[in-house]
Amino acid sequence: MQSDTLLHICNFSTLFVCMVLKFPQIFVLIRAKSTTGVSLNSLLLELLGFIVFVTYQMYYDYPPPTYLEYPILIAQDVILLLLILHYNGSLRQSLIYTLVFVGGWRLLTVDKWIIDLAMSLCTFISAASKFAQLQCLWRSKDAGQVSALSWGLATYTCMARIYTTTVTTGDMQVLVRFIAMTLLNLWVLLTVLHYQRHSSSSKKED
Repeated sequence: MQSDTLLHICNFSTLFVCMVLKFPQIFVLIRAKSTTGVSLNSLLLELLGFIVFVTYQMYYDYPPPTYLEYPILIAQDVILLLLILHYNGSLRQSLIYTLVFVGGWRLLTVDKWIIDLAMSLCTFISAASKFAQLQCLWRSKDAGQVSALSWGLATYTCMARIYTTTVTTGDMQVLVRFIAMTLLNLWVLLTVLHYQRHSSSSKKED
């Protein structure tokens, strides 16, 4: 009974958090009108990973509460992508990205081996998105336009999904992905906090 209650709490809290997860980052970009420290490549890889993951879950008829947040995250990532392209002056590229992602999504469900292969690569794709963001931070040494709150919320949702996956599907590929994502999200969060703290200290000295 307790495990059922905890499962429901994890599922619904994850869904609720994901409904607003990207909002802090969206508001930071709108306010700053700048994308310094925010990696476009990271966002594109994350979006690809999300599409593969949710398609895999739906293909195998997994319980909707275990992946319901992903369509919401995809929608928020699309908004972020449009904002980044807008502030970078390359909004026209959005049509190309739309065609690539829609075409790729259709391709995933053509055959079972395709979706299985894509899922086996999903962890590497999602990990690459985190490393792209880390690389962007290391290069710019500026996290002014990166939301620590969004990365903190992302870390929580992955931790919650480790538990829900363990007690529902037990899918090892999915479990490994969430463990890796938890660690990498935490790494990005700590890096963002480090540069934000460093930036605050520099301003005080000035």
